[in-house]
Amino acid sequence: MNAKIPRLSFEELAPDLQDSLRGKFERLGYLGEFFSCTGHLPEVLTPFMEMTGKLKEALPDRWTETVALTVAVLMDNPYELHQHERLSEKLGFGKDWIAAVEQVAPDSAPLLSGEERALQRMTFGLVARQGKDTEAELDEVIDLVGKERAIAVLFLVGRYVAHAQMVNCLGLAPPVPSIFAEVMP
Repeated sequence: MNAKIPRLSFEELAPDLQDSLRGKFERLGYLGEFFSCTGHLPEVLTPFMEMTGKLKEALPDRWTETVALTVAVLMDNPYELHQHERLSEKLGFGKDWIAAVEQVAPDSAPLLSGEERALQRMTFGLVARQGKDTEAELDEVIDLVGKERAIAVLFLVGRYVAHAQMVNCLGLAPPVPSIFAEVMP
């Protein structure tokens, strides 16, 4: 964990940023360390979160979670992985579906829809090949979901890659454990 960036409390955030994050803060009961660190630059963090919200409006939840979980696995970002496991479970997607996404094996994942498998193939190509030589994957996604939603997926992958790079650089620990690490009573 990088100690040279002081962690801000919710009350120390800029007022506009507090307004933007209030719902998430109240729902979760804590301010994630990502926001505690990046809150030092509210004029960038606020539009970043607004973009996230717009992308959630542009895509079905299962597609968003397919991308979020896939990027988190590929970028070794347990901070985001554990939170999106919980969100996926809360959305009713089930542990079997979440585990299938986390395998990042779209061609052998019958629990994923055809669109979800295509999104995962494109996400994998974008991350693994840094966006190069991904025309076939992009074409498949466009054919299945349309050009506007394909562009939304490209933005979404970029958003989660940027988040993973920041979290990994800052050395942030996940605020919650994996749903698969919890002991069942």
